[in-house]
Amino acid sequence: MTDDKMNGAESLVHTLLANGVEVCFTNPGTSEMHFVAALDHIAGMRSVLALQEGVATGAADGYYRMAGKPASTLLHLGPGLANGVSNLHNAKKAGSGVVNIIGEHASTHIELDAPLTSDIEGIARPVSHWVRTSVSSATVGKDAAQAVQAARRAPGQIASLILPSDTAWDEGGVAHAALSPEEPAPFAHDMLAQAAAALDGPESLLLLGGAALTESNLEMAGRIAAQSGCKLLSEWANARLERGAGRVAVGRVPYPIDIALEVLKPFKRIVLLGARAPIGFFAYPGKPAVLTREGAEIIALAGAGADLGAALSALGEATGASHTPPAHVTQASVPARQSGPITLDALAAVIARTIPEDAIVVDESVTTGRAFSPATAGAAKHTWLNNCGGSIGYGLPVSIGAAVACPDRKVMALVGDGSAMYTVQALWSMARENLDVTILIFANHSYKILRGELTNVGVQNPGPRAIDMLSLDRPELQWVPMANSMGVAACQVRDCEALESAIETGLATAGPYLIQVEL
Repeated sequence: MTDDKMNGAESLVHTLLANGVEVCFTNPGTSEMHFVAALDHIAGMRSVLALQEGVATGAADGYYRMAGKPASTLLHLGPGLANGVSNLHNAKKAGSGVVNIIGEHASTHIELDAPLTSDIEGIARPVSHWVRTSVSSATVGKDAAQAVQAARRAPGQIASLILPSDTAWDEGGVAHAALSPEEPAPFAHDMLAQAAAALDGPESLLLLGGAALTESNLEMAGRIAAQSGCKLLSEWANARLERGAGRVAVGRVPYPIDIALEVLKPFKRIVLLGARAPIGFFAYPGKPAVLTREGAEIIALAGAGADLGAALSALGEATGASHTPPAHVTQASVPARQSGPITLDALAAVIARTIPEDAIVVDESVTTGRAFSPATAGAAKHTWLNNCGGSIGYGLPVSIGAAVACPDRKVMALVGDGSAMYTVQALWSMARENLDVTILIFANHSYKILRGELTNVGVQNPGPRAIDMLSLDRPELQWVPMANSMGVAACQVRDCEALESAIETGLATAGPYLIQVEL
């Protein structure tokens, strides 16, 4: 589409829409006003305002995980991008496709070194697979089409397009038609026979990640396990895992390093399919970083960017499992109704009882949630989203993106109080968009995971100053008035009966509902 009167910003919006980008999570500034104006008068793009850029980038991550296509973000210059970097890091590790539109000073203004001038490309590169600065209004449309194409490259990539304000306001913009997505990378066909032979009995492991964790791919993995006798595990953190009654269950490589070492110790042969060979999250004095047994045979059949469905299908054929009934199909299992104080086991049981059919569970429960996985295995069918990058503040923003992508599905956000404070502004966006999200804030009033890590790195008997740096109790965070101030209904619970009732209320509420769970 060519129009001599179309400016660069208008060509950008038309191109994004033509390439299937229909949502923009925004936090604009002065240099992006022409893009804002274009979003205003060109129909088709849903704009969701975030009060902090980490909310916008995290929401784009959640949207891709559930919609299977990229959204865009709108960020203001280098500092705005920098505010969003943490959740772009998480999105990159999750294999999520995101198109960042980052405003820049007009080309004539950069040389003046105004206060907001920065090296935007330098900030973007560590959290992007593709970075480009548009040089004129005539190239913006083509640049945008290529950014979307890059973002859609399997399993999903971060594309950052920097838009100088003069390229946005100058006329001569040209909207660009959709570019064909690239095919996924092939899996390692030359390793297929070796992988099939390696999966032989309980000392062999098929380790899954990424798109291998869809319902249909898990079913094929279950067939392979039934035929070969191998064990199944997934990575500790998964961008999207289909779980619940009737689906093939897969355990996760544990986070605590000593437990992970014990779990992985039996396996002499490990086939990787969408997963990396297991390593520790951190280094610890006197402990190994590689979690597999010494001398284990590691066979990398398919990386995260490969066609994992094709790889599993071929592996099923090679092992003779294509028509074998799958192993590890989960039976429906609802825990008994809980009463009394909220222990971690009781909390897991209440969540298992209340997960609705086809729910999306966004998990940033960190230490509190380590018992959730086994307890919820037999719950109603649901989708579970983990933080793949380890940078906290992911849960509330990802819940926004998931709810925007799937308005017909219930979203449950399970978030620690320390993590939630990083992107607490997400509550405001949830209320503004009336998103169907039930939020459980686990209020242990500390960075509990760091207390454990203090011990893990060998610090014995930490003193009051160390403990104080890991505590959130001076003053205690008050989540009910905080949520109310941003338009979100909320309550506080201290026992299991009240918790289950509150979750039921939240799930019956059309908009967001927050529950402060006192632990």
